Amino acid sequence: MALRRGGVVAYPTEAVYGLGCDPQNLDALQRLLDLKQRPWQKGLILIASDYQQLLPYVTPLNAALMAPVFASWPGPHTWLLPAAANLPRELCGDHSMLAVRVTAHPLAAALCDHFGGAITSTSANRSGLPPCRHPRCVRGQFTNALGAILHGSLGASSRPSTIRDARSGAFLRH
Repeated sequence: MALRRGGVVAYPTEAVYGLGCDPQNLDALQRLLDLKQRPWQKGLILIASDYQQLLPYVTPLNAALMAPVFASWPGPHTWLLPAAANLPRELCGDHSMLAVRVTAHPLAAALCDHFGGAITSTSANRSGLPPCRHPRCVRGQFTNALGAILHGSLGASSRPSTIRDARSGAFLRH
């Protein structure tokens, strides 16, 4: 599997094609950032098929603060949770929080399950270009630089996931 070999893969999500890699592989993280032409300081999102896959990367909040998080998953809702200690800087960027989501997209969830854990999820596009919504667009922007492209239909969302701070409930992206 390309993810286990340090590759970057493209896959359909709820709204756009995403790029993913092993979040614990520093070379893969740097390759992903280089492909996107994205500064590491921004951080990345992790997706998972269930909350258990995210536990190595986050510090859970109390039950009252986690309730709206769990109520929104699975789905196109990304939440900022306190990052676990000693994560690669590329995951959190300049932040103490990590963006995480339990995906509702069946192929993205199956990819996480096949990999055996959470993977990065950032839109499949070079910085400044619109996100790809079809494998042809992914190939056009990244030619042969990806380990694999998982073909499939996008979900029903017309926009990328919302992003909210789990501590305050504030929206960072609608």
